[in-house]
Amino acid sequence: MDHRPRLGDVAARVGVSTASVSLVLRGAPGPSAETRRRVLEAAADLGYRADRSASMLARRRRHLLGVLLDIRNPFHAELVEEVQVAADGVGYEVVLSTVTRLRAEERAVETLLDFRCEAVLLLGPDLADERLSVLAGQVPMVAIGRRVAAPVDVVRSADHLGVAEALSHLIDLGHRRIAFLDGGRGAVASARRRGYRDAMRQAGLRDDIRIISGDHTEEGGIRAGRLLAADSDPPTAVVASNDRCAVGLMDALVRCGWVLPEAMSIIGYDDSSLARLAHIDLTTVNQDAPAQAKFAVSAAVERLDEGRTERVEVVLNPHLVIRGSTAPPP
Repeated sequence: MDHRPRLGDVAARVGVSTASVSLVLRGAPGPSAETRRRVLEAAADLGYRADRSASMLARRRRHLLGVLLDIRNPFHAELVEEVQVAADGVGYEVVLSTVTRLRAEERAVETLLDFRCEAVLLLGPDLADERLSVLAGQVPMVAIGRRVAAPVDVVRSADHLGVAEALSHLIDLGHRRIAFLDGGRGAVASARRRGYRDAMRQAGLRDDIRIISGDHTEEGGIRAGRLLAADSDPPTAVVASNDRCAVGLMDALVRCGWVLPEAMSIIGYDDSSLARLAHIDLTTVNQDAPAQAKFAVSAAVERLDEGRTERVEVVLNPHLVIRGSTAPPP
């Protein structure tokens, strides 16, 4: 038998209607300050917790935001935390669905749709624009961190500016042979690779363009590091497509006996928790995770609560965070 306290139990304890109790617990206007105090005290004494699923069904709204993330990506974890903060502020709950080495984006998105999320936030999605267009016809979608041509809202960092700022820092230190550690085939990696090419050309370093094969994992960075350690003429600096592959690169070089940053300067992208560790101290590009999350949640809620139909794209300017992984060339 279910002995959980109910709304009526709180109302009976205080001597008010269940409607008044409901108003207090939802923070709605109406009840006096004294009534609010008594209701909250009674609810705490009884251990009352609102049945959110029943409440959602009664309103015919679920107020659920689905979030797709790569469980291996520490920057995604930080974004999710900020999404939860923003969602809490507007009365929405968050449901997570993860991409892993054995679980593709398509399946992760389908899980969120099965949970009947009212909108879906995609963190750095690699799904094709055509597929995103189909999904956007089923539920409002917000792509975070990537430019897309599909009819979905977008919140992203201006990756070309972030990569250009990283290169400018290295050039100011005296570097010219600056390579780019590639992030693979995904859309985010493609944008950063393109930004590197453009920035090198604009700096007059077209002949020094060098792209090292990799991916957005530590393992990809380790493979690249082993290749560079055996290179007879390695670059003096590397800009990595994200922090994870930058950390893998650093690990491989250190294990090969290199002293960093004296032997090679390395810059990452994301300013994740990895970059801030004292023994890594990675110079990297910050994308302003709190602002991305705030704008993404706002975009979803504007469609759901305010009926907005036109597409929006918010582009934030990243900035370089200089730490100890960069120095003048050897």
